[in-house]
Amino acid sequence: MEQREIEVARQLLAINTIKIQPDAPFTWASGWKAPIYCDNRKILSYPATRTFICKAFSELVREKYPDAEAIAGVATGAIAHGVLVAEELGLPFIYIRSAPKGHGLENLIEGDIPQGTKTVIIEDLVSTGTSSLNAAQAVRTYGAEVLGMLAIFTYNFPHAAANFDNANIELTTLSNYNVLLKLAHDSGEINDAQLASLNSWRKTPETWGR
Repeated sequence: MEQREIEVARQLLAINTIKIQPDAPFTWASGWKAPIYCDNRKILSYPATRTFICKAFSELVREKYPDAEAIAGVATGAIAHGVLVAEELGLPFIYIRSAPKGHGLENLIEGDIPQGTKTVIIEDLVSTGTSSLNAAQAVRTYGAEVLGMLAIFTYNFPHAAANFDNANIELTTLSNYNVLLKLAHDSGEINDAQLASLNSWRKTPETWGR
């Protein structure tokens, strides 16, 4: 467990970006019951955390992808974070819509980079990975080379990891569900029974709570 993963999880909890409620679960858009809800858009309202996330992303790009030529953000949650990282690194920026614009040029990719540009994609949250990988495929279809994807947080679903492996996309996250649970349990925010329930959800999220 890296110090960066612990510090990111600590900061997300401190500004209530992540809410853990195993005894009063949330309902996701998919219909799944979930003991956790993550809203990374809140980060933008907290300058210190926003800067910390930008620096962490930028350091990862420099460490893992020193030959990166552009940054791409996944709409809408990662557009602002992607812009901040691109500005920090002095690189071009594009963003990927969830669907083509319904008028005008009907763009799926907004911005302009040359064919073959080595691109790192910024994402705010990875759950099953479906929408994130769709965005990566859109960048490939656009003609750019995807070096990898960086995200703020992932729920560590096993099938998400398999989806990224199958797509041959390297995913690196600033923090993750496993680190978060350990931090919350060590601090006393969740007890042993709640920890067991939270671990159970991660293994079978589609049926948990029913």
